[in-house]
Amino acid sequence: MFKKVETKANFPKIEEKILKFWNDNKIFEKSMKQREGCEEFTFYDGPPFATGLPHFGHFVPNTIKDIIPRYQTMQGKYVKRNFGWDTHGLPVEYEVEKKLGISGKYEIENYGIENFNKECKKIVLRYTEEWKNIIFRLGRWVDFEKGYKTMDISFMESVWWVFKSLYNKGLIYESYYVLPYSPKLATPLSNFEVNLGEYKEVNDPSLTIKFKIKDKNEYLLAWTTTPWTLPSNLGIAVGQEIEYSKIFDKKKEEILILGSKKLNSYYDDENSYTIIEKFKGSKLKGIEYEPIFNYFLEQKNKGAFKVHTADYVTTEDGTGIVHIAPFGEEDYKILKKHTNVDIIDPLDAECKFTNRVKDFKGLFVKDADKKIIENLKLRNFLFKRENYLHRYPFCYRTNYPIIYRPISSWFVNVEKIKTKLLEVNEKINWMPAHLKKGRFGKWLENAKDWAISRNRFWGNPIPIWICSKTGKKICVGSKKELEKLSGQKIEDLHKDKVDKITWPSKDGGKFIRTSEVLDCWFESGAMPYASNHYPFTNESNFKNIFPADFIAEGLDQTRGWFYTLTILGTSLFENTAFKNVIVNGLVLSSDGRKMSKSFKNYTDPMEVINTFGADALRLYLIMSPVVKADDLKYSDNGVRDVLKNIIIPIWNAYSFFTTYAIIDKFQPPKNLNLVKNNNLDKWIISELESLKKILNNEIDKYNLTKSIESLLEFIDKLNNWYIRRSRRRFWKSENDKDKNDAYETLYYAIKTLMILLAPFIPFITEEIYQNLKTDEDKQSIHLNDYPKANENFINKTIEEKINLARKITSMARSLRSLHNIKIRMPISTIYIVTKNQNEQNMLIEMQEIILDEINAKEMKIKSNEEDLITYKAKANFKELGKKLGKDMKTVSIKISKLKNEDIIKIINGISYEIKVDNTKYYLSLNDIILEREEKDNLKVINEESITIGIDSLITQELYLEGLTREFVRQIQNLRKEKNFDVSDRINLYVENNETLQEILNKFEKYIKTETLALNIIFNKNKLEKKINLDDNIFTTIGIEKC
Repeated sequence: MFKKVETKANFPKIEEKILKFWNDNKIFEKSMKQREGCEEFTFYDGPPFATGLPHFGHFVPNTIKDIIPRYQTMQGKYVKRNFGWDTHGLPVEYEVEKKLGISGKYEIENYGIENFNKECKKIVLRYTEEWKNIIFRLGRWVDFEKGYKTMDISFMESVWWVFKSLYNKGLIYESYYVLPYSPKLATPLSNFEVNLGEYKEVNDPSLTIKFKIKDKNEYLLAWTTTPWTLPSNLGIAVGQEIEYSKIFDKKKEEILILGSKKLNSYYDDENSYTIIEKFKGSKLKGIEYEPIFNYFLEQKNKGAFKVHTADYVTTEDGTGIVHIAPFGEEDYKILKKHTNVDIIDPLDAECKFTNRVKDFKGLFVKDADKKIIENLKLRNFLFKRENYLHRYPFCYRTNYPIIYRPISSWFVNVEKIKTKLLEVNEKINWMPAHLKKGRFGKWLENAKDWAISRNRFWGNPIPIWICSKTGKKICVGSKKELEKLSGQKIEDLHKDKVDKITWPSKDGGKFIRTSEVLDCWFESGAMPYASNHYPFTNESNFKNIFPADFIAEGLDQTRGWFYTLTILGTSLFENTAFKNVIVNGLVLSSDGRKMSKSFKNYTDPMEVINTFGADALRLYLIMSPVVKADDLKYSDNGVRDVLKNIIIPIWNAYSFFTTYAIIDKFQPPKNLNLVKNNNLDKWIISELESLKKILNNEIDKYNLTKSIESLLEFIDKLNNWYIRRSRRRFWKSENDKDKNDAYETLYYAIKTLMILLAPFIPFITEEIYQNLKTDEDKQSIHLNDYPKANENFINKTIEEKINLARKITSMARSLRSLHNIKIRMPISTIYIVTKNQNEQNMLIEMQEIILDEINAKEMKIKSNEEDLITYKAKANFKELGKKLGKDMKTVSIKISKLKNEDIIKIINGISYEIKVDNTKYYLSLNDIILEREEKDNLKVINEESITIGIDSLITQELYLEGLTREFVRQIQNLRKEKNFDVSDRINLYVENNETLQEILNKFEKYIKTETLALNIIFNKNKLEKKINLDDNIFTTIGIEKC
């Protein structure tokens, strides 16, 4: 016997009960155990940092990472789900710096690297318990106990193996490059890390500087938006083909050179200067000039302080002349190619000027701008100063401006493997598909060498030792190898430990480790190997788990984890690291801004779960554009709507079934027979089997959007058609075969639907399953196999018939609503127009259902719309404009005057001739826009190939019947308000008035049957509720149990 179901469920409480059931009975563990030895489905879990709590941005991928493994497990596969933690890197160090009240490289070194790393290790797993509780409460099944941590020595050792493998293939090199650099973190960043940050609109000083040509009283006017780079000026660039003007400035009495197109930008009055000559930039090449600062005069003999030509110089901004310092990538390339100057970088680790630039020593470069400008103005080098509004990158960790500077770094040679990277990308199934050739593909096409070293402390040390005498390098790929080289026992691989490890070289020097640590993105990209301690252990099984069958993360990871996985997978094995990927978009606040605690613009995720339930939140996220890599503007109302429109209707269907099953003592048979006689049963079973087919196909393709859409369509069909149209089968008192078939069919439909929904909303499906399951069923819904379609029960003919009836019903209801004709008000006739003979035949078969659904007395099927409407036409300017030209206006007037019969001919495919002067034009249906005018009392609507019309004339008899239906509805509402059971018989007390007398005279039997009223009694003492039957028609009723 089924247990009684509360109609108003507290879903968060139910979910907590289910969590306890799973935990007490070790259901997750059992789901894994029963698939041991089966085909393995590999899933890689991208490691988050545990230094903060999970937010909505984590909830989306974690929901996806629960759905797919649950589904694959139900498909009979063994799916390991081990959580991972990114425990190294800048976020951890940043938190420790805040905790210790220190900041920057020097203060950390003064504090002591060993002490600092100890603090990092303490803080790194600060929120793991909270993560565990929140992720479990979301409903995700994942193993935290067997999870990996990037600080584990086994993980770090495998990362060394990965590094050495790339080193041995010639894919690792050290070099100076201009790199994005975080002053607060005192370390370079990779290009994709820059893209993880924010570009802000900033106002920087825009300077035009006078550079004096050597041995002449002439000046080059060069432009810059980075005044702080001027002390390091080593050259000037012009455009080879740009035209320049040498002018005499009458006011300043100076000879100046600038781009000819920029004269108007610098001079309002042409009479304020005289043009001496014009020439191409190539004429300026090689000219020497006098440096504006004397900090690096020694570089003159190495080619500094000359004019160079460069393709990147334009006249869009500034003067068409730019100053060159080794802080820009293009500038650096020019100096490297055309001079022998040293690498000039007068900045310390925190981007403050060193003693090399003594006048500004100790100033952060951006703070030095003002003093540099004052210095140049005082010495008459400043020609013009403005402000320049532009977008500038800020560090994604510190929210501080990024500085580009030449710095020594270790790189992965991405350029060398770019062709192979693009080939590997072709093997990946991207969801959404446009990312393959779009965002990710374009990123690969333009990928630069990857800077993988960081001048930090808490990370995996770059395993290269360099001879202090000869510079010879040794790359170490394992603990064992380091022990052999050093003769020391190795317990820990962190920087504070391995930096102490040295050994003598044969040349009399000493091998000392290079000081940098690896970018933590290198570690996360090495996760497939390092989390398995490959190749030191699990080597034989590795080919079974690589590449991964599936991964999922946010859109930002196209330039993060997805990218590093692909680079390392390609470098090591010339293969992708993952076969399928679902990419989600960003979750924003309801106002479209980034979610922020300081803005207080979102609800705490746990509050959402405790209010609406995790199932509602999961479904809201998976139904949204966010699973298609688009942004989602989150709102609590959206989750509330999912609860109201999906979760509660599922519960109502279940409640409806159990309510009547308990009354009739229905018990599901051991071998349920799906062969049924009733067309409704055949239809819903067919729809269910078709749904199984769609889901198995679409989830296998990782198309969650199509899967959810199909599930929601079925829920609508079950609730709003099958159950609603089958209600009377459950209400009748006798237990005949049709009633039993209805019970069996609804039981099968709900139970099977729950199993299909289980990976998506695991809580409510488990709760319902626990009440519906038999002694022969699995202990938990999540231990079942995912249902496969039984093709024998898919009946496309009956699906088409009923879905056509549903379409007609939907159109008719829309038409009623449009013209304020209530659905309880009967209409005399519905007209249905379709030229399709097969549709006409189906409509005849479905006539009784359609009339009942739309509350009409008669249905008339037509082949032509003109029985319901007359036509008018307007010219389709979009189609005709390009054909008619000057005759368009004349033709459009003639079209507006077309007769109904002429328009009908055009509709039927007969071209219509219009003549303008001596030119003939022939109109087709595409050339006109149809306008329909309804005939008397008819209201008409068209949708694709079907037109329907309803007779809007309501007779007195129809009106009384409509009032009766509303009367019955109000009685049923009162039954619910008083918590009467669906089987309770009642006495109905009514007010004695003329309208009610008319209703009872004609429809008393109908009222009694519908409301289970044994007696209808005029008794004003028993009246309790005033009801409204129609505008200004009120009466009062009362009910009591018999």
